[in-house]
Amino acid sequence: MKEIIRYGFILMMVAVVAATGLSAVYNVAKPRIDEQKRLQFEAALATALPGSETGIMEPVQRGDTVLYYRCYVDSLKTELLGYAFRTGYYGYSSEVESIVGIDSSGTILGLKILSQAETPGLGTKIQEIRYGEKDPYFLRQFIGQPAATVSLDKDGGKITAITGATISSRAVTRSILQGYEQMQENLQAER
Repeated sequence: MKEIIRYGFILMMVAVVAATGLSAVYNVAKPRIDEQKRLQFEAALATALPGSETGIMEPVQRGDTVLYYRCYVDSLKTELLGYAFRTGYYGYSSEVESIVGIDSSGTILGLKILSQAETPGLGTKIQEIRYGEKDPYFLRQFIGQPAATVSLDKDGGKITAITGATISSRAVTRSILQGYEQMQENLQAER
């Protein structure tokens, strides 16, 4: 009986030391992780709204929730560059989350996938960059398209789906449609 109590006490002490160490590492690493996430999101915003690097980007919020971003060409806010919004839609095996930039008429200026866990070699091609190119070939199709009517060619639209990854491709188009509709509702409520 004494052996069980002794081993239980040793195991408890090992668990306490491990938990304390893990907590310390987390507290040291968390600010760095948060800063990296912030920098990655700012880079994604710049991709979604080309030209926003020199302008001013302001989040439009309701409470603590960011509804969308409004971007101006200059810091005086004299000329509106466009809007950016986060959106997501469930694909084949995960939610495909992206950020989309549009101009005031609703034309897509840029698009960046923020997160996805689709099937490697198939669904992940939605953000694949081909050799010698600088941006994902699938996402390039969206530039210049009206966000209100974007759809795959299989659904009567102009976007060519990735072979073998129609569900993932459709998730991107549907997320844009859904996000654009939500943003329009937010803009109407603001007026």
